[in-house]
Amino acid sequence: MDTEERRTASAAPVTFEVAGAFPEPEAAGVQRQLWVDEPAIRPRLPDPVRTAAVRSVLITSLTLIQAMVAYLCTLAGSWLAFPMVLSSVGSTVVATWGVLDVWVTRQVWNQRHGVVSVPSSTARRLRRERRKARRAARRSARTRQREERARQGTGRLSQA
Repeated sequence: MDTEERRTASAAPVTFEVAGAFPEPEAAGVQRQLWVDEPAIRPRLPDPVRTAAVRSVLITSLTLIQAMVAYLCTLAGSWLAFPMVLSSVGSTVVATWGVLDVWVTRQVWNQRHGVVSVPSSTARRLRRERRKARRAARRSARTRQREERARQGTGRLSQA
């Protein structure tokens, strides 16, 4: 293969065949992409909540490391065991505060930024109204179809 042929071959979009996986795009002559962005199932956390969560994970991981070091120092009989145990207790308190901070920050964010809490009776009433509107729309569509059929003819193959 010549250098020029390689350049033109690499410029072409990459396609691959999967047996029976997606027959529709290939049958229509459309080439599939290797990377397809899909929307996230859950929305992204707000910045303050994400910051608090990252802080909490870091503090909790450091606390676990510190507790492991304290345990190993205790097994080894090192003089560092007692100060490490004391600092592990303090770190546990700080880690608990970090987890509570995530929870409180999330609650405050929801309260300040428009998460609407609707009483269930109001929500039921709204759902009932929407359901009634959908039924009315379906009913009117059915009557329109019947009227069109009546205008076109009786709908039978013969008049006999």
